[in-house]
Amino acid sequence: MSAPTPVSASMPNNAIYPGTFDPVTHGHSDLVKRAARLFDRVIVALAANPGKRPVFTLEERLKLAHTALAKYDNVEICSFDGLLVEFARTKQARVILRGLRAVSDFDYEFQLAGMNRKLAPDVETLFLTPAEQYSNISSSLVREIAALGGDVSPFVHEKIRDELMRKLR
Repeated sequence: MSAPTPVSASMPNNAIYPGTFDPVTHGHSDLVKRAARLFDRVIVALAANPGKRPVFTLEERLKLAHTALAKYDNVEICSFDGLLVEFARTKQARVILRGLRAVSDFDYEFQLAGMNRKLAPDVETLFLTPAEQYSNISSSLVREIAALGGDVSPFVHEKIRDELMRKLR
C-alpha cells in the first residue's frame, strides 16, 4: 500500500461533512448552507456505519440527503466506509467539518479531532454550531419523536418526514 498523498495548499478549498445522517435534519442543512458559502465544495459524506443500526439504509439516506440538500450547487453527497481522513484525502478535502449543538458534544468531538490530527496532520477540523433554533435537534431525537407518533415537521424536510413516518409505521 502506498503512502497517502498529503493535502497541499494548491488543492481546492474543499470541506467534508461526515455523519450518519439518519435522517438529515434542518440542523444539518443549516450547517451545509453556511459551509457552502465558505468552501469551494462541501462533500456531505454519509458513513455506512452499520454498527449504529440506522433506520434508513445507506441508499435511502443518500436519496433523502439529495432531497434535503438539492438547492446547493457546490455540495456533493456521497457515502464512505473506512477511515474518514483517508476518504477526505481522496476527495481533496483540507477540512473536516463537524457540528456542535451543545457542550455535551464537545468532549467526544475534541477527542475525534485530536485523533484525526494524529492520523492526518494536514487535514484540519472545523467546528460549526447550528443556528439557535436548530441547536436541540438531533437525528436520534427526531427518530424517537416520529416513532412515538409525534410531528417532526419542524425538524426535517417534508419528504424526509413522510419517509420517516412510512418507515416507522
